[in-house]
Amino acid sequence: MSQTPNSGKETGRRNPRNRNSAAKVISMEAAARLIEDGAVVSVSSSSGLGCPDALLAAIGARFRETGSPRNLTTLHPIAAGDMYGIDGIDHLAQEGLLKMVVAGSYPSGPSNKPSPKIWEMIRDNKVAAYNVPSGILFDMHRDVAGKRPGVLTKVGMDTFVDPRRHGCKMNDAARQDIVRLVDFAGDQWLFFPNIVPEVTIIRGTTADERGNISMEHEGAYLGVIEQALAARNNGGIVIAQVKRLTEAFSIPSQRAYVPSTLVDYVVVAPEQLQATETVYDPAISGETRTPLSAFEPAPEGIEKIIARRAALELAEGDIVNLGFGISALVPRVLIEEGATGRVTWAIEQGATGGVPLTGFAFGCAANAEAIIASPYQFTFFQGGGMDVALLSFMQVDGNGSVNVSRLSAKLHVTAGCGGFVDIVNAVRKIVFCGTFTAGGLDVRVEDGRLRIENEGKARKFVPEIEHVTFSGRQGVEKSQDVVYVTERCVIELRPEGLTVTEIAPGIDLQRDVLDNAGVPLRVADDLKSMDERLFLTGAVDLYQSGRL
Repeated sequence: MSQTPNSGKETGRRNPRNRNSAAKVISMEAAARLIEDGAVVSVSSSSGLGCPDALLAAIGARFRETGSPRNLTTLHPIAAGDMYGIDGIDHLAQEGLLKMVVAGSYPSGPSNKPSPKIWEMIRDNKVAAYNVPSGILFDMHRDVAGKRPGVLTKVGMDTFVDPRRHGCKMNDAARQDIVRLVDFAGDQWLFFPNIVPEVTIIRGTTADERGNISMEHEGAYLGVIEQALAARNNGGIVIAQVKRLTEAFSIPSQRAYVPSTLVDYVVVAPEQLQATETVYDPAISGETRTPLSAFEPAPEGIEKIIARRAALELAEGDIVNLGFGISALVPRVLIEEGATGRVTWAIEQGATGGVPLTGFAFGCAANAEAIIASPYQFTFFQGGGMDVALLSFMQVDGNGSVNVSRLSAKLHVTAGCGGFVDIVNAVRKIVFCGTFTAGGLDVRVEDGRLRIENEGKARKFVPEIEHVTFSGRQGVEKSQDVVYVTERCVIELRPEGLTVTEIAPGIDLQRDVLDNAGVPLRVADDLKSMDERLFLTGAVDLYQSGRL
């Protein structure tokens, strides 16, 4: 196996630590000059949430002006940048600046918008791109900090992460092997040799003059401690971007989330956004609570129908994870139905409870009852601590395997797996939400019955999927309860195969379901009609059956 950058060795103190507290606060330009050619740089961010955008912009500007730093390897446990490519990693998406990117996810844009520059570079093989599950990347930073050799894990077996498939490689330029299959203690595991950062860039709200960092306006802690420790313990440097400065020792000790011992330099960005297109909302950082009446109901339409049906898979007291897409509407359904608080949401960025937000603010939660660091949340997920995962799907094959991480035909809408692979690893129940077909699908609801005006051009149930992000075979072996909810039918993954268990009123089983699936679907002997309340408008007393 070829060696990954700085795999399993110290950096040799290429960037000596700054031990002068009085000189910790520097300009953006000076901080950008600290990044040397060929450096390995770890960036803490989750899309626009917690993104040290001003410093990334300064690094990009320095490269345009001077041609340096060149050939960087960057590590991003979660995506850095919004879906339109106007911030985050797109500042670095310049040929010659980036050599290799290892990311849990990448910014992704809607199909009717230009793709982020980083995806253009991936598509054109201008950068070696790897997609490693977010939880594994956080684990790697902890192992780097502890001087352990790498991550030994079951997460990702029989998915695109597995070297028997793609080994996390996202394009032809990704020629190095960063994961291998190993035998240990009588079992097979995936092993990720460590990649050691020489520079870590984190973000907080306030820094004191000594470099202690507080997070009072942040919507998540993400992995700032783990990423800072990985560089600090291996002779690298840590740069913190903050919104404001205060005098030494004025941050209360319990609010100094990152101690000064882990921070070498501080840069100040007074216009720092709390999240993409969000200047500041104190409910996101847990400082106030937003009344439930302020949350708009999910818009009427087929996505709401799917979200309602997914909500019927939840039991009272469940701890539930939410993925991006239709499933993110389920909390709004529960609010509308007066069922808020019957389940507890847990999202990968660290919020527990409250109301997970949608759109640009996805990854944040208003009114969270607790916010923990992402690495701990991922440990919770990887070990099966939650009950249900509500996730999306782009493609499903005959084994029930799901692709959400790559679709070459629409590269610019593909974001990688994020925490998806970690989340599905050991959860008891998985509910995949999506339309049955895509590309021009037009569905109307009349008198509580579904009518397909125009069928989608692209089948989503297909003989072979491009990326296996969830392995149906693994799901069956682990006896996971796996359900696929669409606007026209509900399908379960059973040992004997994909089985249609419910069908929407007005839908013809043969014409609209079986004939539009590119894989054989079984039909349950007790095939039922989907609850007619799903197809009504407004609050529909969805839980009168006592299922929640």
